[in-house]
Amino acid sequence: MEESIQYAKKYLEDILSFFGLNTDIYATSEDGQVIELQVPSTHLNGFLIGQHGDTVRSLQYMVSNALKNNGYEVTRVNVDVAEYKKQRADRLAEQAEAWVKQVQESGEPMHLRPMNAADRRVVHQVGADAGLTTESEGEGRDRHVVFKTA
Repeated sequence: MEESIQYAKKYLEDILSFFGLNTDIYATSEDGQVIELQVPSTHLNGFLIGQHGDTVRSLQYMVSNALKNNGYEVTRVNVDVAEYKKQRADRLAEQAEAWVKQVQESGEPMHLRPMNAADRRVVHQVGADAGLTTESEGEGRDRHVVFKTA
């Protein structure tokens, strides 16, 4: 496990140094299954996050593939730049709570806008915590969550 964490940390630091950002990345794994890589806030936040988080997801994909290609035991990675993903998840959870309330009051199912897997995971968790049934429908970029009363 420790070798996987160190490799992922070094790999991401090398990528960032290519863009002129020499910074120390905080690397942990709380559950032993996902490596958490935290990039501190810098002048390149916007560049590293990208539009709607596309660049940070690409960095995450690159690190995960590097781990897989080199035979490391843990290959799931979560890269977060300046706590962007954490703040986004918090905002989405707040919005999901409003959607939950709306569904509970109306009793009607609610189809949400298409979301990426990480966002859907947050919404599913909020729905489950509130006692609603949630499911993902659609394919590819059209995949979205549907809230239903239990």
